[in-house]
Amino acid sequence: MAHTIAALRQSYWPADGSRPLIEKTEGQVLQEAARRAPDTPALVEKLPPAWASLTGAGSTQRRWTYAGLHQDAVACAHWLLQRFAPGQHICVWAPNVPEWVVLQYGASLAGMVLVTANPALRAQELDYVLRQSGASALFHVDRFRGSDMAAMAGALARPGLAVVSFTGWLAQVRVCPAGAALPAVDPRGPAQIQYTSGTTGDPKGALLHHMGLVTNASYVAARAEQGREVYVCPMPLFHTAGSVMSVLGCVNTLSTLVLVAVFDPDLVLQAIEDERGTRVGAVPTMLLAMLEQRKAGHYDISSLKLAMSGGAPVPVALTERVRDELGCDLVTVFGQTELSPIVCQTSPRDSMEDKASTAGRPLWNVEVRIADLDGAVLPIGQEGEIQARGYQTMLGYFGQPEATRQTLLSDGWLRTGDFGVMDERGYCKVTGRSKDVIIRGGENIYPAQVETVLMKHPAVADVAVFGMPDAHWGEQVAAAVRLHPDAAPCTAEQLRQHCRQHIAPHKAPQHWFVCDAFPLTGSGKVQKFRLKALAQKDALRRL
Repeated sequence: MAHTIAALRQSYWPADGSRPLIEKTEGQVLQEAARRAPDTPALVEKLPPAWASLTGAGSTQRRWTYAGLHQDAVACAHWLLQRFAPGQHICVWAPNVPEWVVLQYGASLAGMVLVTANPALRAQELDYVLRQSGASALFHVDRFRGSDMAAMAGALARPGLAVVSFTGWLAQVRVCPAGAALPAVDPRGPAQIQYTSGTTGDPKGALLHHMGLVTNASYVAARAEQGREVYVCPMPLFHTAGSVMSVLGCVNTLSTLVLVAVFDPDLVLQAIEDERGTRVGAVPTMLLAMLEQRKAGHYDISSLKLAMSGGAPVPVALTERVRDELGCDLVTVFGQTELSPIVCQTSPRDSMEDKASTAGRPLWNVEVRIADLDGAVLPIGQEGEIQARGYQTMLGYFGQPEATRQTLLSDGWLRTGDFGVMDERGYCKVTGRSKDVIIRGGENIYPAQVETVLMKHPAVADVAVFGMPDAHWGEQVAAAVRLHPDAAPCTAEQLRQHCRQHIAPHKAPQHWFVCDAFPLTGSGKVQKFRLKALAQKDALRRL
């Protein structure tokens, strides 16, 4: 629990140093787990029953003990070192497959930096990530959700970029002869580059270090009172929710990670039943889908004790439904990729009111303040920007010093771009977020990127992209367009297909409107809040 302090008068939480930092790498934590609990189940693969293996494995229900996972990770490290050098960047572009986890640990042991890429990215988006990160290799599955990923990856191959299919890869790794001793790796050195979209439309790669990731995962597990659990993870590994909170949270507590290949509510509920899952991580849209699916069939989920959620606001009603219908507790988290990722979190011991209406208190060893635009700390209860400073702060945006300076201040404070208030106990409530970002099902979508793509369509004269409330996804992407008067007639479906050719499908607008003119500020900026209000009133003409 957090340290006891007098009631706060200012919206500033001093760092609680009562819990030590973990000065270890991801690979070292796995090595320690294998030594302490070699025969404990570490990793379980869960695919939909009708699916074949995504990596050509002979089984779709593979299992690893901690000793076995460590053995594969060490073999992976030697395999990597025979082809690449410590310090090089290795990109993984795949859904939740066990090979992803093996590569994560193997890269750590080899002293390489893992670059994570959303498997929904299209070729142009992926190429940007590869070039911007300076990746030396791209690991991929061959096909996923109808997408020929092997063909896209092959088309991106070039000198200096090795393209490696996960199909049959693990078998190669296991017969790889051990080379020289594995290199010493600095726990404060870079471990991962996680991409998060920027307001300019160009993704930014947050460079995260081992100690920050390992320690943060440990703290999240501790605040959630996680012991040796069976943790069901449908969260994507390319998110810190998957590769950090889930993967590293489990290894820190010697828990079993049940890795669900894709989110499907039936598959998740069945995984909880089959593996006697005690914990599950899910964004609010996932929890809603699980609640609805449970009505459609019988699942024995009596083993489930706790759900962890965040990435989008968690409504009070959802908190109550999780308790009443899933029969488990719910803790909520707040953070962002740049902070490895969690800053504030509720605990099972918190009141229902606090769980439903706040993001909890800051975790250990991090300072949090609510500040005005000049960085001045605000009084209790006054809204301002949530800022954090501590061990978990990113090293910076890789190769983007100006973007780093705008987010990471010279005195170490990181500007989250989210707004909130703090009460006298240190509990924080998120009241808003960066004005442009749309959060759809826990995925951050930045309008500028979508607008850039749409402006390339010959029929579009101007466009404004914004979020629309959605009961299932939290928000859906909406676009208001001005069409060229002399352009050929254009439909919403044509524009949607244009988007899907250039950006991930989930970024393509679901709602389309047409305007003769946009509402503007005095300085000529589009007033998106007015467009959103008009759209909600059905006062905009649909395309």
